[in-house]
Amino acid sequence: MIPIPFHDKVVVKRDVMDEKTKGGIFIPEAAMEIEKKKLNRGTVMAVGPGKVLDNGERRKMSVQKGDRVWFDAYAGNSLKTGGEEYLVFSEESIIAKVGE
Repeated sequence: MIPIPFHDKVVVKRDVMDEKTKGGIFIPEAAMEIEKKKLNRGTVMAVGPGKVLDNGERRKMSVQKGDRVWFDAYAGNSLKTGGEEYLVFSEESIIAKVGE
């Protein structure tokens, strides 16, 4: 079950790092944990309705479900639900969309 975010929050599933190199060498688990923290790319799983501005209007989100994004290294909070791990953070933490 994917969490439903409020306001300008997004829910992102971080990309999974390969367990072995292109050459077929397996990466030790300890090294994978370190590298996993550096992997700041993922897929937007859900978006909130947008931030409410001072004038009462709601600013439209610039990302949508399914977008692939790069985000700040220490963005948001980790949330585990249904055996899956997600990151939840403000839209401001998104650096860029991943190109096609």
